[in-house]
This record gives sequence, C-alpha cells and structure tokens, in this order.
Amino acid sequence: MLDAALRAGVVLEHSCKTGRCGSCKTQLHGGSSIPLVDEIGLSQAEREAGWILTCARCATSDVQLDVEDLGGIKVYPAKTLPCRIQSLERLGADVLRVILRLPPNQQLDYHPGQYIDVIGKGGLRRSYSLANASAAEKLLELHIRAVSGGAMSEYWFGQAKVNDLLRLNGPLGTFFLRNVVGLDLVFLATGTGMAPVKAMLEGIDSLSPECRPRSVSVYWGARAPGDLYWDVSSVGAAHRYTPVLSRAGRGWSGAQGHVQEVLMASQPNLSETVVYACGSDAMIHSAKEMLLKAGLPERWFLSDAFVCSAVS
Repeated sequence: MLDAALRAGVVLEHSCKTGRCGSCKTQLHGGSSIPLVDEIGLSQAEREAGWILTCARCATSDVQLDVEDLGGIKVYPAKTLPCRIQSLERLGADVLRVILRLPPNQQLDYHPGQYIDVIGKGGLRRSYSLANASAAEKLLELHIRAVSGGAMSEYWFGQAKVNDLLRLNGPLGTFFLRNVVGLDLVFLATGTGMAPVKAMLEGIDSLSPECRPRSVSVYWGARAPGDLYWDVSSVGAAHRYTPVLSRAGRGWSGAQGHVQEVLMASQPNLSETVVYACGSDAMIHSAKEMLLKAGLPERWFLSDAFVCSAVS
C-alpha cells in the first residue's frame, strides 16, 4: 500500500519499510487488506483497534485510510549510486564515523534527517541515517555503532578501508523537519540517533531567521559519559543541549535517567512544542506514550526508530 501510494505521488509517513518501526502506522476506516509480513511495529492493542502498517499491507479492495498526505513537501526520489569510503574514524569504543565519497558526476539530494541503505559485498544491505545536512561536497557522513555478531559490523570495524567501493540507495524515509516556525522544537536522541539530529541542526543553521523555530532543545541519552561521542556545541544553530545518562558514575553532575523523563521534568508547553525522536525503539515508544498522555498533539511527535535488522 505504501509503495502504491508513493508511485501515485501520495507521500505517506514511513521509514524502515519492513513492518518493524511503526512509522507508517494508520487506521483502516474502510475496505480490506492483508499483511505481507508480520507487523512487528504494532502492539496487540493497536491491532485490535484497527491499526495497520501501510508498508506491510496489500489492499484487497478500495481502502480508506486515516493518514496525512505529505505531498506538499518535495520528496527526492531514491536512487542507487556507487560510492567509495573517504575516511574512517573512531568516535568512541563502539562508534565509527564513516565518510562516503560520491562520484564527481553524481549528486544525492535529500532532506536532513533522512537515511540511506549501504549495500556491501554479496548484496548485504544496512540502513544508516545521514549525519550531514547536504552532500554539496559529494561527501556523506554516517555514524555507525558496532552490533555484536552483525555481518555489516564485522565489515565496518574489522575489514573496511579507505577507497573501498560500495553502493548506496537513497534518500529514504520521511524523518525530516516540517514547518516548525514559531514552535519550540525538541530533539530526543539515544546513541547514534544523534546522527540525523546533527544533520537537522546543521540544516536549521542554514535557514533564514524567519524560517526557524522559536527555540531548539536537544536531549541526548547514553549510558556513560564516553558514549556521548560528539560535541553538540560544534553546530552553530542556537540550541539548549542536555546530556542525559542512565548509568552515570559518581562524578556526573548532569541529568540522569531517560531523555523523555528529563524533558517532562522541564515542564514544556506542549501546546506549542514539536518533538522529533530518534534512537532506540523503547525510548520512542515510551516518549510518545508519555508525551501524548500529557497533551502533545500526535501529529507533533515524529520519530525514527532504530530497529535491528531481520538478519545478521
């Protein structure tokens, strides 16, 4: 259903396109459909209430969906391009910054916040958020976390070298800024969920003052100080940054717990706030439930859950 809508120029919210993240969740108000894959991104309560995932369903009749068309936003078509590794840099014990170089005659246009699939040897494919706002210099930045036993992780952290030839497909997903003028913009990130936030912060910095949000707050959650692998203050956009640790040591004097809890403790005015959350599936589900219960309009909570690949 999602692919059919996209072919018809109807842009619906989506991300993983595998039935796992829940970004394309909507209610079916008329007609019938059948699941093509397990809708892992739905809870049992949501299934019973008539929610479906458009990426995981095939319509068997005309259908009516309670869903927003993002057609007013230009969405760049995904394409497959060759690329080479420009550089590899350890940012932390288990985080690698990879810079990919596009061919001189190729260009990749995308909205900050979107992701690409990197295709390696044997067709192995993994999704990574883009961590820079544009590829004007033919360079794409990725923040890659090591996954124990992961086939692609074994490549990145044990075999990858400068000038390796890969392919990419993108841009993908609809996790990018809408119209946030005059609103308080809040980013919630855990782990390498900071990558698309970094790209969006860079994008905000390039906007004219009248097109920017009223305020920008960034909450980045990690276990220990060493997991905060990037200097958030290095981005020029004016923002308030709050690092949050769930396993802080005795020497930590900052916020502790989980990012969504720290945000709620700040008593935000949710009638004028839009939240973009990226990172662990558990954080996103918890944050959404907490914020919607407190009065945040559902359309003002956008997310991109990092879900494990179906295969290693």
